[in-house]
Amino acid sequence: MSDTNKDLRAEALRLFDVAIEAADPAKALAAQVTSPFSAPENGRLILIAVGKAACPMMEQALAMTEGPAEALVVTNYENARDIEGATVMAAGHPVPDENGLAGATAVAELLKSTSARDRIVALISGGGSALLPLPVEGVSLADKARTSEVLLGAGFDITEMNLVRQQLSQLKGGGMARLAAPAKTEAYILSDVVGDDLRVIASGPTVAPIGTKSDARKLLAPVWDQLPASVQSHLDTDSNDDGPPEAANMLICSNRKSLEAMRDAHAGAVIVDDRLEGNVADVAPRLAQIAHETEGPAALLFGGETTVTLTGTGKGGRNQDLALRMALAGIEGDWVFLSGGTDGRDGPTDAAGGLVDASSAARMADPHARLANNDAYAALASSGDLVITGGTGTNVADVQILLKR
Repeated sequence: MSDTNKDLRAEALRLFDVAIEAADPAKALAAQVTSPFSAPENGRLILIAVGKAACPMMEQALAMTEGPAEALVVTNYENARDIEGATVMAAGHPVPDENGLAGATAVAELLKSTSARDRIVALISGGGSALLPLPVEGVSLADKARTSEVLLGAGFDITEMNLVRQQLSQLKGGGMARLAAPAKTEAYILSDVVGDDLRVIASGPTVAPIGTKSDARKLLAPVWDQLPASVQSHLDTDSNDDGPPEAANMLICSNRKSLEAMRDAHAGAVIVDDRLEGNVADVAPRLAQIAHETEGPAALLFGGETTVTLTGTGKGGRNQDLALRMALAGIEGDWVFLSGGTDGRDGPTDAAGGLVDASSAARMADPHARLANNDAYAALASSGDLVITGGTGTNVADVQILLKR
């Protein structure tokens, strides 16, 4: 590896750190809230944090709280930690598990105990959808988990997946706000989705649902036969719902803010696309073409959330798959490409993504075969190109960095 590429790789990793730092949920919450959290007269203050950034958001909220509060956190295993003054429950992500069911049940029971005198503060971040699996009556957790696996494997994007999840959940699509009523609810939301649609983030527990059962049925038509019978039965029964009661929803952090922070941290950097979506098999050729046509020096930034269709038996994630495809694209010159999840977790792996350069393909073992088997993790591991950060405590989707000398 040339010294030039070593420098470029170091800069790409530095910019990735900048993106993660810009998405610090505690700092974002502190900047948004101008007065302490406190209980109303003769009422309770209830703090509920859900998602991959739940722990730092709760810690900051408690630091800004005056008087007593009841605090409950549900987050993923990697990001869970003890918090003084709060109950912390860890659960599975991206596939829901029994601990998630226990956490969701605890959230529901706490909300059902509220009265009009209480104040509810919801701290919502990405990952909350899988972490709060409280199925509707008649649908088991196993059936809901199977549905999530079908959606992931078929390459549905996050909006489509959450439209379906909302129809199968008691808490999603405004469910938390409905259970809390008539207590007043305010939500502080960290976005992990392209476009920052509040209905999509964590499946919108405090906002109106994305669609209806009818919309879900139409969307699921290509994979309908793969769904559990209980899910088919529930979605086949139409129901009328007026949506959740009104809640105050505030966006405090997003992918765009992380992109802007990286742009400001590197002279001449340009945000090319802040809505990078689609299957990585289609996205990679577009990015490779941009790389081919761009003369250095250049620092091109992208952000969003792609998808990957699973056809093999290997291990990886959308960012690793995209990085591997870029390594195999035959891009000439001195360049590096990083694709990483700001949460530090790409798919069911311990890697955030991948960082490749012009020499990566030559260092890899059987890269084409591993790509065909959805085994990007093994390919990138063989060339030393995995990006491993550990859980970051935040989640504002993915960023991509293309640097050319």
